[in-house]
Amino acid sequence: MTSKIKVDNINKVSDDSTIIKKCGTTTTIGSGASNPIVVDGSAVTIGRCGGTVALASGASQTGFGRTGTVDWQTTIKTGDFTAVSGEGYFVNTTSGEIDVTLPAGSAGSIVAVADYANTADTNSIILKQNGSDKIEGSTDDLTLNVEGSAVTLVFADSTKGWIVTDTGNSTELFSSNFVIATGGTVTTSGNFKIHTFTGPGTFSVSDAGNPCGSNTVSYMVAAGGGSGGCKYSPPGTQNATGGGGGAGGYRESKAATDSYTASPLNATSGPTYNIPVTAQSYPITVGGGGAETPGGPSGVVGNDGNPSSFSTITSTAGGGGGSDTQGGRTGGSGGGRGGESNPGPGAAGNTPPVSPPQGNNGGAGGAGGPGYGSGGGGGAACAGEAGGTGGSGNGGAGVTTHITGSPVAYAGGGGAGGYGSACYEGSGGAGGGGTGSSPSINGAAGTANTGGGGGGGGTGTPTCNGKGKAGGSGVVIIRYKFQ
Repeated sequence: MTSKIKVDNINKVSDDSTIIKKCGTTTTIGSGASNPIVVDGSAVTIGRCGGTVALASGASQTGFGRTGTVDWQTTIKTGDFTAVSGEGYFVNTTSGEIDVTLPAGSAGSIVAVADYANTADTNSIILKQNGSDKIEGSTDDLTLNVEGSAVTLVFADSTKGWIVTDTGNSTELFSSNFVIATGGTVTTSGNFKIHTFTGPGTFSVSDAGNPCGSNTVSYMVAAGGGSGGCKYSPPGTQNATGGGGGAGGYRESKAATDSYTASPLNATSGPTYNIPVTAQSYPITVGGGGAETPGGPSGVVGNDGNPSSFSTITSTAGGGGGSDTQGGRTGGSGGGRGGESNPGPGAAGNTPPVSPPQGNNGGAGGAGGPGYGSGGGGGAACAGEAGGTGGSGNGGAGVTTHITGSPVAYAGGGGAGGYGSACYEGSGGAGGGGTGSSPSINGAAGTANTGGGGGGGGTGTPTCNGKGKAGGSGVVIIRYKFQ
């Protein structure tokens, strides 16, 4: 049969000190700090499968050594601090330089740091020695000033002190590829290329880039503006004027990698934001402005412009201005309503609706003298001004963007036509809107490649002032980081 020895405690004969003690569910081996335990054998197993072997709090270990790594701390360091041996730190220098004081060195001590936000090239990480400890044999601090830097240091001895045993650079792990493309008129602004299309063309991408460089584009797409409405009325016979043409629809989005000042209509979310490109050809459509409206004894509504497009983005044409008996036309921005015998609201803008809106409504038309005011065409920033007895409405203002590297306004509505020698015509909206006509003013077309609406026709001669002026053509601008 198998022999067994059953005891609760085993004590030393000479002084009765504990060698093994069983108390409840805990078994204690050894009798204090002055009594080491030596386990000898070719293989020693501590613990069991699925169990845990723990080092008591405050105890130290020898002989096992470190694994050559650190325990990375998940609290990001954003200010000066003193490192602890055995720990690694993510250091965020976005707000300024950070000093890291190394711990007092003892052989085998180890510390690591990494540039958390890839900003060490702007604001350095400074590793500072502790007392007389050296770094790489020098009493100078160690400065990390390369984007994405990461280093591990181990303390060797008093001669060399802290020695760099491992270095890395996260930005070197990925090659930075940038978008490469052709098409349109190409200019540069800092690290960005700008392709401007003033007519139909192709944006041809040969390299789609990657997220470390660039793989998305900024864009601005403006459609052609509508022409002004009209009715020719010889002075002293009939008092009728045409509404201003609506601006072409305006759409813009600044890519996440871009830095220019965008317009208030900049899309910052959704499927129209941060548009990625692939290596392919993208047809570009640039809409022409609505054709001039000839003056005549019967009122004529202005002509719509034409849409512009790039990739999945289409901007709707500006609506034509109204006549004395007919309202204006809907569009990216709506045409203003004509004045004299058919007062009412202007035509709707942002049609079809998108977000952010691509335009605004045309201005309302009035009735009665002496101004017989028509409404101005809608603009990208605001609706056209209403007409009334004091005169015709101004075109709605457009918006300003720095996408080309300089501030430029686009998509202003056309001013309405005026009546009488007092020049009751409306002014064109900022961003290419044309001024309305009157007996003493030959109105203006919308400015080319702005999407501005044309000025409305006014009372005057059939060959000059009575015409509703043409809308301005649109434009497509694409911008991306190229270095």
